[in-house]
Amino acid sequence: MTDPPVTRPSLLVRLRDARDADAWKQFVRLYAPLVFGYARRRGLQDADAADLSQEVLCAVHAGLGRLEYDPARGSFRGWLFTVVHRKLCDLLTRRRRQTQGSGDTRQQALLDEQPARDEELWNREYRRRVFAWAAERVRGNFAETTWQAFWLTAVEGKSGREAAEALGLSVAAVYLAKSRVMARLKEQVREWEPE
Repeated sequence: MTDPPVTRPSLLVRLRDARDADAWKQFVRLYAPLVFGYARRRGLQDADAADLSQEVLCAVHAGLGRLEYDPARGSFRGWLFTVVHRKLCDLLTRRRRQTQGSGDTRQQALLDEQPARDEELWNREYRRRVFAWAAERVRGNFAETTWQAFWLTAVEGKSGREAAEALGLSVAAVYLAKSRVMARLKEQVREWEPE
């Protein structure tokens, strides 16, 4: 999962149908924590980050209905990042007017200076969310020792020998378990993101 994944086109089509609750449930489960986490890293409190998440989800719903997102112009995730960034800028501008009224543009300048870094953080958090989603879906397909062998080596970065000792397996069994779980995770991610 080194390249930033793309959102399944079939999900975007399904999102345009307001009656497809399952599509929105999947979308919200993946993207709401991503938006919330981004807002928290940008300094918002929990309540404000939750409000921003709701604003973004409403904007996405409206944007998909009006076909504001155009796949020919870029990835959906890039479009969504732009929506989130603009909504955050709007929120900070409203706050500045309400509380300070000083005309100080320090916060806006900080936001404008960091869009590339923010997008990099956004993409990294998105990959984490996709991994968590895929892991949740495939974990039940494996014995606990198989999952732990994968987790210890792939996620916690332990050596095959360390994992083998901790689990009472051979080093070869640890690497075989890791390989099996990785293959299933990649398959699951491809199901989410066929490209």
